[in-house]
Amino acid sequence: MRPGKEDSVTRSIGTRRNVEWREDVKTVGPIPHDPKRIANRTPVRGERTPTAAAERPSLSLPVNVLFLDHTAAESGGEIALLNLVRHLDPRKVKPIVVFGAEGPIVEKMSPFADTRVLPLPAVVGGTRKDALGFASLLRVRAALIALIYVWHLVFFIRRNNVDIVHTNSLKADLLGGIAGRLSRRLVVWHIRDRIDDDYLPRSVVRAFRILSRWIPHFLIANSQATLRSLHLPPSQSSTSIPSGIYFDRQRSVVHDGTHARIQSNRGAEPGGIFQVGLIGRICPWKGQHIFLRAAALVHKRFPNARFVIVGSALFGEVEYGREVRLLPKHLGIADLVTFTGFRSDVPEIISEMDLIVHASTTGEPFGQVIIEGMAAGKPVIATNGGGVPEIVEDGKTGILVPMGDVQAMAAAICRVLADPALARDMGIRGRKRVRDYFTIEQTARKVEAIYQQMISPS
Repeated sequence: MRPGKEDSVTRSIGTRRNVEWREDVKTVGPIPHDPKRIANRTPVRGERTPTAAAERPSLSLPVNVLFLDHTAAESGGEIALLNLVRHLDPRKVKPIVVFGAEGPIVEKMSPFADTRVLPLPAVVGGTRKDALGFASLLRVRAALIALIYVWHLVFFIRRNNVDIVHTNSLKADLLGGIAGRLSRRLVVWHIRDRIDDDYLPRSVVRAFRILSRWIPHFLIANSQATLRSLHLPPSQSSTSIPSGIYFDRQRSVVHDGTHARIQSNRGAEPGGIFQVGLIGRICPWKGQHIFLRAAALVHKRFPNARFVIVGSALFGEVEYGREVRLLPKHLGIADLVTFTGFRSDVPEIISEMDLIVHASTTGEPFGQVIIEGMAAGKPVIATNGGGVPEIVEDGKTGILVPMGDVQAMAAAICRVLADPALARDMGIRGRKRVRDYFTIEQTARKVEAIYQQMISPS
């Protein structure tokens, strides 16, 4: 690109660009416009409003898909997005990824997609998801800033010849969904949060259940539990595409996937040390306090058990993180518990564990760490809520326990530690289940199939 062509660009690193918000901005490295790429505007089958006819791309070229997320923090949904983009077939999908803020995922995403940072002002981007909803949008200043951001997204979508807008977070659903509709492009909402009042405020739940019927052309949910939480009306139609993948014309469950890794050879010898791990963001509903109280009970029967908590507090949950770190001393197990802080080498951490524990006190939308543990051949103890029962076969690949039940969790951990043959068999069956249903390659192929159905409805 000749000097002077990168107008309003504040920084460029590889394929990453941080672009100032100006209506006359010329985005860096836009996909060249091809007048043959977009067919005549025709309504997409299944559209909810007659005024929202979307432009339909030609099948002869890869589909330009804009993935939008309000944050680039290394959290579950963003890691899942990274894994998905990495495994999309470039012959079918040309990804453009836009984040509303800087973060570690930006650097990790850049080798795999045209990656941009279009800064979302803190008054909107810093709003916690439990404060979203109509009331937050009605605040005048926040509403005005959100509206400006939406219009800049509209310009970005048009200038970069985007065919499908694929949103990856609740804030992105609102901002990107509206921008996609205004741009007359197809919109996919990828819902990774259960839209229920045990997980989000009631006002947020009501708002998203209503908007989910009108904004997206297609809904992807990361579990059946997540899809059910939207309370959508019964489907009227479904479709099967040539690849053999069968799904509804307007919604589908696509479980997040992982790599089926080689099983580690670790196993505690009689009298050896048992490593029991919990991996995830440190926050109240992830249940680190439940895990530690269960650990204190397990220690009475298995004094050679050690307990590892992997993760750090994010999104304003530092105070809970401090409380959790003090709890082992109060329980008399301070010497048995290790806090690793945030770790990016989760597969290596899992390989050192004998048992993986999931302790969420609220139904988890999915449970990425669970499938990663199963992929490594580890038995899993998990709480029975949300999308977790879709992953863990109770008594076969792991043990399900009631949410918030310290006694039941301790008993399940003791059962596995006391029976090495059971632990080994659960690990073997768990790994097979991941290979059959939860690989990242399967996830990517299903998403590609949804794009194909959207742009060429029969």
